[in-house]
Amino acid sequence: MADGKTRRRTRRRKPSGLVLHVNSSLSPEKKLLVRGAIILALVFTVMGIFWFDREGLKDNLDGHISFSDILYFTAVTVTTVGYGDIVPVSDTARLIDAFAVTPIRIFIWFIFLGTAYEFVVQKIVEDFRMSRIQQNLRDHVVLCGFGHSAMIAAQEMIAKGHPDDRIVAIDVSEERVRAAADAGFIGLLGDATSEELLTKACVESAKAVLVNTRRDDTNILVILTVRHLSSRTRVVASIRDEENIKLARLSGADLVVTPTRIGGYLLADAVASQHATPFLCDLMSTGGHMVMTERPAGPEDVGRTMAQVPSGVVVHVHSNGREIPFIDRERYVIREGDRLLMICPSPRHKPEPG
Repeated sequence: MADGKTRRRTRRRKPSGLVLHVNSSLSPEKKLLVRGAIILALVFTVMGIFWFDREGLKDNLDGHISFSDILYFTAVTVTTVGYGDIVPVSDTARLIDAFAVTPIRIFIWFIFLGTAYEFVVQKIVEDFRMSRIQQNLRDHVVLCGFGHSAMIAAQEMIAKGHPDDRIVAIDVSEERVRAAADAGFIGLLGDATSEELLTKACVESAKAVLVNTRRDDTNILVILTVRHLSSRTRVVASIRDEENIKLARLSGADLVVTPTRIGGYLLADAVASQHATPFLCDLMSTGGHMVMTERPAGPEDVGRTMAQVPSGVVVHVHSNGREIPFIDRERYVIREGDRLLMICPSPRHKPEPG
């Protein structure tokens, strides 16, 4: 298995992921309110500085500095207009202007420029990038929640041949979204329960949506939202609590995976067996010596029993709603339309000679 992991690392190309800041924890209104409050606080600070040092200022019109003059001088100073009718004349006033007021003025302009970039320039750029991405997003996989399990799932999909630029990761954590982009995926920052964000991720044309946030209730809400947008997209959900499995299925999940149950099975096997758990882990990973595959029955399989299929060991057959177990492998004859669950040698590992 270690050799398989090494192979996966060496085949990865240089990451070329994309991070799109679609949503944020603060609404635009709240952002503007916070920044406006900061600017007002800085402006009042400058006014206070000028008022307490008004003796160092000179009004070239009447020679008297009033409160309205301070308000006016603050406005023209912060906006860098500077008509020259009011000027600092004392050394103290000039030092204060140079080392206290000027940094505040620069900081205020940074806030103005940053706001303009975020609400105008960045939105235009992101909308353009998103539109170009959406043109090519077909048969992709959307990961709602990009934790450790989702990263492993993405790596396994890539190892099985899925293009990394057809994987979209959505998470509320910017750190996790950037980790997805560093791995070569498309990263969307925001809440996966958002219908707008899932629409941007093109879930209606996705091959599958893997739902794996940190909470079961959030997972169920994501499933409902995906199902509202698309009835055909395959939805696979990770559910931690047993009592929520039924809710996830009723919400529209095609398949529910319970990590705690799977982990419990592996732990129980490890008590009485030394080799069963490593073999199962090897079987589930594309880097193992054996792989589990599912495929439709081909013309060469129809008419044969499960035991007679030459390309691997058929361990299970799904036939028109019926589940054919391994114990019937000598009796059951494969039919057209059956789906075969097989164990085959991994193409990554050639059999050792004699």
